[in-house]
Amino acid sequence: MPRLLHFWCIYAPLPVQSMYTVPCEPGGEVRRVHFTKMQGTGNDYVYVDLFSEHVKDPAALAVQMAKPSFGVGADGLVLIGPSESEDFSMRIFNADGSEGEMCGNACRCIGKYVYERGLTDRTDIRLETKAGRRVLHLTVSDGRVSSVRVNMGRPDLRPGAVPVLADAAGGPNVRLMTSEGEKCLTCVSMGNPHAVLFVENVEHAPVSRLGPEIEHHAMFPARTNVEFVRIVDRQHLAMRVWERGSGETLACGTGACAALVAAVTNGLADRTADVSLLGGTIRVSWEADGCVYQDGPAAFVFEGDWPEEGESYVPHQ
Repeated sequence: MPRLLHFWCIYAPLPVQSMYTVPCEPGGEVRRVHFTKMQGTGNDYVYVDLFSEHVKDPAALAVQMAKPSFGVGADGLVLIGPSESEDFSMRIFNADGSEGEMCGNACRCIGKYVYERGLTDRTDIRLETKAGRRVLHLTVSDGRVSSVRVNMGRPDLRPGAVPVLADAAGGPNVRLMTSEGEKCLTCVSMGNPHAVLFVENVEHAPVSRLGPEIEHHAMFPARTNVEFVRIVDRQHLAMRVWERGSGETLACGTGACAALVAAVTNGLADRTADVSLLGGTIRVSWEADGCVYQDGPAAFVFEGDWPEEGESYVPHQ
């Protein structure tokens, strides 16, 4: 009878920087960027506070840090900085290094970050983004932000605003020939481009096939985010999302807003609904003032330090 061998393994997570061979500068010190990883309904980004840190090349840093296994692993990089016109500013870089205009989940995370890290004591915050001002309202209990409501602004359904190369007279719905046949998409700008496709079964939707195909289609000169949406009922949508520059993610705040706008425009949903994503649920409402609002959580994951010239470092063999 063979003898049984027993093994025990004790796992201790290593600091991020210890995974890399880091050459020192002549003075013996390595410049590092302190970061915080946060997530909103599973949409996870690496956040860098520009009030205390400096980033030379955010596009390159986003690519390196977003890599799973060889980096931090994230959907991209978000820079929190000062603003001449608002309380704070946000710049967002996707996992491929491209710069995005807006991210609803990142807005919520920034609200939590600036309040809990002592950068402000206000619960109403104005945030500068490439898509314009976004206003955050924080719900605070015992000094902690439990949820954030974001005024996402007014959606724009004009083809030129998305942009999508389609006849403006045809409205927001466009027909697109794909590898899986002709599809009808509702195109919405939430300050960034979205193409919403309604499906009968979101679990088996061809996200990994049609997502990149539609993202890079010639009809979308700036590329686009792609939402696959099932109408559960008039107050509940289920969604998966292919994000421009990042691939499929667990959630997309602007995408959830675009999904509701598209559903309302097509007479499929009420103006307030829960949008269920792989990473959780966001409450979205398209209100009488014409603006779309989203409510949802934000959470810290972990923080660490990253070598400033991370692209030149290789993992231990």
